[in-house]
Amino acid sequence: MAAREHIERAPAMYLQVAQRIADDIERGRYRPGDLLPSEAEMVTMYGIGKHTARSAVAELRHMGLVESRQGKGSIVLSSGGVLPATSVDRSIYRTSKGSWSLPDVAQAETPAISRTSLDGPPAMLLGQQDQAAISVDRMIHDPATGARMAHRMLIPMATAAEVPTLADQPDTAVSDLYQQLADAGLSLSFTEHVTARTPYPDERTALGISDASPLLITYRITADADEDRPLLCEELKASAATCQLTFPVTPVKPVSKRTT
Repeated sequence: MAAREHIERAPAMYLQVAQRIADDIERGRYRPGDLLPSEAEMVTMYGIGKHTARSAVAELRHMGLVESRQGKGSIVLSSGGVLPATSVDRSIYRTSKGSWSLPDVAQAETPAISRTSLDGPPAMLLGQQDQAAISVDRMIHDPATGARMAHRMLIPMATAAEVPTLADQPDTAVSDLYQQLADAGLSLSFTEHVTARTPYPDERTALGISDASPLLITYRITADADEDRPLLCEELKASAATCQLTFPVTPVKPVSKRTT
């Protein structure tokens, strides 16, 4: 019996076209400020369908090589492309008096409060698979750019039992939740976990993602610093094509290694 051989599948046609144009941009055939061929012209040039041409242009936008302008077409950007228009500040501030504050955000809808069972990454990061939690869902937006983001705060019932005020008004400002934990005598630490994936159809609809832009997802875990014990999980979802995350980085001492 003949051994089975591995056969590599060629990339999708729109990716091949996008790569061809990206190579042309790199070689200088198309320079910054130049207009790319229109979708109709691409159909003739590459022998492809209109949908394939449109997908190829969308891929070039995701690569940061072009931007599409209403009534003009797709224009080649300067080397290196541009950063997404919406900068999402993930800073946490604490005053000299000990109070907490976060960058202001605009809410697009009234927060929705529900009871849920922890699963997926939040359950793993909290170490509480299938445990009960309070979920507070918000839709926030950037008034300047119109970018929409889905925000979820998960308060495990175990944490609410330890700090009962958290369950009284879970949809209060996130900084107020931090303050309640601190007022209960807990020393807080924060760890942000950032990942990305293809958005689900309902996420594309809710966030207004019109193409195959990847979804940025951050999970901020608030923990009891003294016991390294997770307390809260804050989830944020945003389109990678329109949003960039910014973080202040504070140096910390490396963990000392024991010598034998």
